[in-house]
Amino acid sequence: MRKDYEVIVLGLGGLGSAALYWLARRGGGDVLGIEQFSLNHPYGASQDHSRIIRLAYDDPAYAALTPHTYIAWRTVEDEAGLQLVFQTGGLILSSGEVHSGGRLASSSVEAYAAAMQQAGIPHESWSAAETMRHFPQFRLQEDDRVVYEASAGLVDPGKANAAHRALGRRRGAVVLENCPVSAVRPQPDGVEVETEQGVFWGKRLVVASGAWTNRVLAGAGIRLPLTVTEEQVTYFATPHLKQFSSERFPIWIWHGEDGFYGFPVYGEVATKAGQDVGGDVVTVETRRLQPNPRPLAKLTAFLEQRIPDFLGPVLYTKPCLYTMPPDRGFVIDRLPQHPHISLAIGAGHAFKFASLIGRILAELALDGRTNYAIEAMRLDRPALTDPAYVSQIKLAG
Repeated sequence: MRKDYEVIVLGLGGLGSAALYWLARRGGGDVLGIEQFSLNHPYGASQDHSRIIRLAYDDPAYAALTPHTYIAWRTVEDEAGLQLVFQTGGLILSSGEVHSGGRLASSSVEAYAAAMQQAGIPHESWSAAETMRHFPQFRLQEDDRVVYEASAGLVDPGKANAAHRALGRRRGAVVLENCPVSAVRPQPDGVEVETEQGVFWGKRLVVASGAWTNRVLAGAGIRLPLTVTEEQVTYFATPHLKQFSSERFPIWIWHGEDGFYGFPVYGEVATKAGQDVGGDVVTVETRRLQPNPRPLAKLTAFLEQRIPDFLGPVLYTKPCLYTMPPDRGFVIDRLPQHPHISLAIGAGHAFKFASLIGRILAELALDGRTNYAIEAMRLDRPALTDPAYVSQIKLAG
C-alpha cells in the first residue's frame, strides 16, 4: 500500500471528512484519511441524524462566518445530488427572569439579535404571545424572549459525512478505517504517522481528532487545556407527530440557567432534544456510553413546562462527546511550532460549520492561509495560552 501522501487527515468525523473532501478537490488522490474506529462509529461527536444549522450566533466572529456555511453545504449537495440541509426555521428563546448572580437570561437572546444585526442577517424578535401564535406547540411565559430566524434548520450528519468521504474517494482520496494512530512525529519537511497498519508520511497533516486531540498531538509537544464532557440526546416517541413535523415545527435553542435544544421529527419517528453541557466531565477512557439520568430528568422537566406535547415514551438516548477549550470557541489554526500541521476543534457546536471548516483546513494545509475570518479561533488566544484564564464553560452539577 502507498505510504507517502501530500496531506494526511487524522479523524474522519464531521470536520475530518469535510477536510478530506475539500483537500481532494484540490489535490486529487494525494490525500489519505485515517479513522481509528469504523466509519460512522458512535464514539465521537458526529454521528446521528440531525444537527442544528443556523445563521444566528451571539458572537459577531461566528455570525460573520455562518452565511458561508450554507454556500459550502450547497457545493457538496450539488456534487452529490443529495439534500443535506433541511430548512425548518429556528427559535432562540430564553426567560426574562433574573437568575443567580443577577444575570438576565434574556441577554443571550439580545446578544443574538445584536450580532445578527451587525452581520446583516435577517431575523425577527418576537414576544412570547407572538411565538405561540406562530408555533402553538410552545407554552411560554409572558416575559420569555424569542428571536426567530427563517433560514435555520438541520443538517444530516450521517449523510453529510458519508457524502464528503464518497466524493473525496471519487476524486482519488484514500480512506483507512479501524486504523488507530500510535504516534505522530513532526519532521522538518513533513510528518510521520505511525499506525497499526504501518507508518505513513505526509508533507502536511490535518488533525480533526476531537477528544483524542491531545493524545494525537503529544508527539508534537502540544497539550491544550481541553475539557471533554459526555453529552446525550434523547428521542421521544411523541404521539403528536403531525404537530412536530419539520413542516410545522422549528429547531429551537433555549438559553437559561440550563440550556436545551431540540428538533422536529426527522430521522426517527420521534422528536429529539438534549441539554447543552449537561453531562459529566470524562476522558475517552472513562466515558460510560450509557444514558445519564440527570440531564434526561432536567430535559424532561423543561419540556413538560415549555413544550409538553413534544414528549412521549423514550425511544432511545444516544451519547456523544464535547471537546471544549476554556472559552468554548473553535480552534482552527496551524501549529506555530509545526506549521505543516493544521488543527480543528469544534467545541461541541461545529457541525453546522463542518463543510466550511473542511474547506478552511484544506486552504491552511495547502496554501498556509485562508481568506475566511478565523482570527478568533487562533491557537495563540488567551483562553489557550494564559494559565490564569477563567473557564467560560458552565459545567453541570
